[in-house]
Amino acid sequence: MTAPSEKPGGGVPAVAPPVGANTGAPAEFPPASKAGRGMFGVHGSGDTSGFGGLARHRVGVEDTPRPYGGYFDEVRDALEEAYPAFADAIEKVVVDRDELTLHVQPERIAEVCQVMRDDQSLRFELCSSVSGVDYLGADERRLHVTYHLTSMTYRRRVRLEVAVPAEDPRVPSVTAVYPTADWQERETYDMFGVVFEGHPNLTRILMPDDWEGHPQRKDYPLGGVPVEYKGATIPPPDERRSYQ
Repeated sequence: MTAPSEKPGGGVPAVAPPVGANTGAPAEFPPASKAGRGMFGVHGSGDTSGFGGLARHRVGVEDTPRPYGGYFDEVRDALEEAYPAFADAIEKVVVDRDELTLHVQPERIAEVCQVMRDDQSLRFELCSSVSGVDYLGADERRLHVTYHLTSMTYRRRVRLEVAVPAEDPRVPSVTAVYPTADWQERETYDMFGVVFEGHPNLTRILMPDDWEGHPQRKDYPLGGVPVEYKGATIPPPDERRSYQ
């Protein structure tokens, strides 16, 4: 075992140069995210996020066998009874980390939301969040939209999720069912490029109207503008040096 240095702050001497300390190391030039490594698919620039050498093992999302436990079985049974098209609309039911997710066919999402809100056995009156996820390299329909519903009557929560291809990402708007989804769908459109058909005013909400691209897609270029902060200028991410 190597003994610590007697010099103050010396620590334990390294027996070999640390990984990523040299030019050309994985942390300096992270591989594409399609391989499950790196972040945002950045190439040829210093990635200061700390994720350059991270390898992630992808886990497939499978239909969860019954019984689910808790109130999850009751929610599924109530929806199946109230919604005749349940078998065609619901792709799978997933229970993970004590959360219930119903994967819905995109064209059916507004219908499912209507039933989830109005049926007396469900009563999911509130849509608290609509957000996007980009599963680049993990799903052919890489753009997912998630809806978090809350039943204030029964104190229950459920997540609905739809998946669409990046080439033509179209999903019916649910603003007629849940008005709270108005600005949330606009943000998902702005950041991920998902088009919510039937939305009353689908325009950008965070980026300028003439902005090109959708910043939260994982193949979006990692760039930016320099930021002045207390007399110092911080360069954009793709121009920062890589600290090893």
